Amino acid sequence: MKRVLIIGSAGQDGRILWDRLVREGDVVVGVTRDATRTSGIAPMPAVSVLDRESVAACVRELVPDEVYYLAAVHHASQEQAGGEAQLLHASMAVHVTGLLHVLEAMALHAPAAKLFYAASSHIFGQPEQSPQNEQTPLAPICPYGITKAAGVHICRCFRRDCAVAAYVGILYNHESIYRSPRFVSMKIIHAAHAIRRGRQERLVLGSLSDEVDWGYAPDYVDAMIRMLRHAPPEDYVVATGRTHRVDRFVEAAFAALGLDPRRHVVEDSSLIRKPRRALRGDAAKLRAATGWTPSLGFDDMVRQLTLDPHFAGQNP
Repeated sequence: MKRVLIIGSAGQDGRILWDRLVREGDVVVGVTRDATRTSGIAPMPAVSVLDRESVAACVRELVPDEVYYLAAVHHASQEQAGGEAQLLHASMAVHVTGLLHVLEAMALHAPAAKLFYAASSHIFGQPEQSPQNEQTPLAPICPYGITKAAGVHICRCFRRDCAVAAYVGILYNHESIYRSPRFVSMKIIHAAHAIRRGRQERLVLGSLSDEVDWGYAPDYVDAMIRMLRHAPPEDYVVATGRTHRVDRFVEAAFAALGLDPRRHVVEDSSLIRKPRRALRGDAAKLRAATGWTPSLGFDDMVRQLTLDPHFAGQNP
């Protein structure tokens, strides 16, 4: 039985991780923006990653074996930003300052603990190299990628200079029913169900030709756990190594519901704020170190997500 701290336990990966670790009998503390919840121990005071003292108090009291830093400021590609500076401020606070507080608290109060930091393929920007691996230069071009890359460097610093076992997972796109409808995967699935129920006529997408390295979120959470329990503290790409076009995702989701996307799906390039090169990851290092492999291929993943009872239970 391990003592585990999940920072960002209300997000997609945090929810999947929480459910799995609680099911396996670990003592788990989950930190969200608004509250702290516990499983296996008494309630603990609320923690804000932006409050250095509350983070230190939490780590000092729990003395975790594992810490998963999954907190993130997400921004979908088709959303209009409220300003790059505002987004950078918010992203720096969560991806950098909060992470620094956690690493500092671990070094002082839980030196034997291991930390997983959820980085992103966006740290690579628009690389010429494909697929990308752990040696691909970091060249981010968006606030999300810039601040996630800063977090990577901070983990490397604590790993090198403070002997903290800081693992970096460079995560490519991964999907589950917990994914926000703001993102194209769930936008497609939600629209397909709405169209089937007669509540929507059309689905408008920015680009049907964009290619994405899509994986199944429970598989990526499994990769996080495997890293901390079976591999040395280093950087690891987590990806399927295969890309699929957005229109292929549309076809798979609509086919699962017996729909013809040609009757309902249209493309509007004006929705895309910033075109970007397709990113494809090479997870060979992770596979060699942990034996990790995805449990679902692309078509099976899209079909399983589309037919999940979560959607069947929605009001017609």
